[in-house]
Amino acid sequence: MTPLLESEEHKSLREAVAAFAKTHPHTTNAEDNTRLWQAAAKLGYIGVNLPEAYGGGGAGITELSLVLEELGAAGNPLLMMIVSPAICGTVIARFGTEEQKREWLPHLADGTRLMAFGITEPDAGSNSHRITTTARRDAATGDWILTGRKVFVSGVDIADATLIVGRTEDARTGKLKPCLFIVPRDAPGFERRAIDMELNAVERQFELTLDDVRLPADALVGDEDAGLLQLFAGLNPERVMTAAFGIGMGRYALSRALEYARERTVWKTPIGAHQAIAHPLAQAHIDLELARLMMQKAAHLYDAGDDVGAGEAANMAKYAAGEACVKAVDQAVHTLGGNGLTREYGLARLITASRVARIAPVSREMILNYVSHQTLGLPKSY
Repeated sequence: MTPLLESEEHKSLREAVAAFAKTHPHTTNAEDNTRLWQAAAKLGYIGVNLPEAYGGGGAGITELSLVLEELGAAGNPLLMMIVSPAICGTVIARFGTEEQKREWLPHLADGTRLMAFGITEPDAGSNSHRITTTARRDAATGDWILTGRKVFVSGVDIADATLIVGRTEDARTGKLKPCLFIVPRDAPGFERRAIDMELNAVERQFELTLDDVRLPADALVGDEDAGLLQLFAGLNPERVMTAAFGIGMGRYALSRALEYARERTVWKTPIGAHQAIAHPLAQAHIDLELARLMMQKAAHLYDAGDDVGAGEAANMAKYAAGEACVKAVDQAVHTLGGNGLTREYGLARLITASRVARIAPVSREMILNYVSHQTLGLPKSY
């Protein structure tokens, strides 16, 4: 089925998730968020992309992104869906050992466990080649010993483990290469500190310190020599899911603005009858629909096994969704005027939240760099 048109199965899934999301109140605290997560997992939504053999739905990122978009459109986006099933679940399903799959995938699918993902570092930013968290082997025991720092790691306090991107030294070249490790929450030397964010989100952000964290040999996910391939196998779904997050948020903001514009009457007609109100809302809807098409293309390419094609499309989708989300939220707030800044309507909190779709997990400028170099063949500036 072409991504231009949704299958009947996908339409049914979208309707079911939308109906489910509307039955839950907006999650404003960790307890509500956990209940929503567990309820969604019970219905098979959280693990829809994970293999059936390990308790998942056997579908793909296409279906998982659809779920997140509809939850967001109802005002209840689950940020950890980007991290736990999409990044960590995908990496373990594709590259983990049989023991790692049995240990983690059923629990990620049924919502009884969560995983966080740690890649960003204070001095590396968007340059993953400058990651300094290192992993070295203890020659006597075969254990891995991790040392380093991570920042802006979501949900570490509610995650049972964090998938950490470290670097090991290649004995042949002496160069550092990326590798992925499962670090349990209670591992000695693994410390977290909450970052004081002006972001009204249930999921908190953390700085992590790894001070000679000792891990067993089987904490390594996949092949030590294929870390970069494995890393990007998780980052492409991350971009697709971030696009879904932004599109869902933009749709929610737009729906609130439309409700208001249909009812709010200042002179003789509802304000939505005036083109100065109607046209910007129509433009916001068009931008969100266009972003969704690119997101669906990226998800279909990824699920078809085209990692290269998915990488290009996922970056474009994330860029388009971030821009569409910010514009939709801005126009929604503007449509409501002063009411758009009140707690009653719940739009003001999205002003900050919508910026996340532009900034994380990679900035729009870095995506433009990617498209410039990889798609258009222009020389690098760095």
